[in-house]
Amino acid sequence: MPKTKEDGVTPQDQIKVVSITEAAEINNVTRQAIYVAIKLNKLKAVKETSRWQIHLDDLEEYRKSKYSRTKSTFNGELLFDNLKGFYSVGQVAEMLSVPAQKIYYATRVGMLKAHRKGAAWVIHADDLREYQENYLAKKNRNKDQAV
Repeated sequence: MPKTKEDGVTPQDQIKVVSITEAAEINNVTRQAIYVAIKLNKLKAVKETSRWQIHLDDLEEYRKSKYSRTKSTFNGELLFDNLKGFYSVGQVAEMLSVPAQKIYYATRVGMLKAHRKGAAWVIHADDLREYQENYLAKKNRNKDQAV
């Protein structure tokens, strides 16, 4: 039996509706994450009999508004404003192709300057350059001399 406007989903909208599983795959998250987003009213969904249905437009809106560490602010300013040269530990690790744990260690022992802003460590591009020149470059030179 075709769905009507009273049922909440029109025939044209049926094409634009996905299940919990499909929504999870599209967002590259678990089904549980989608259920939590629905429960917290962060993602609009309609329960048809026993199945949740999510409109693709609502899923896109959720994706845009979803929490992202890159959008984090501290005192009204972006924490990791790459245009101003501020990076997260994860971003620095990715840039240097090293594990994040190595970056945390370098900050802890003082080889790499980092600043605490709220719960996050922020690394400036100048400090990153200094770390590369003083520590990573030396390490590479020592390797070359050993060979």
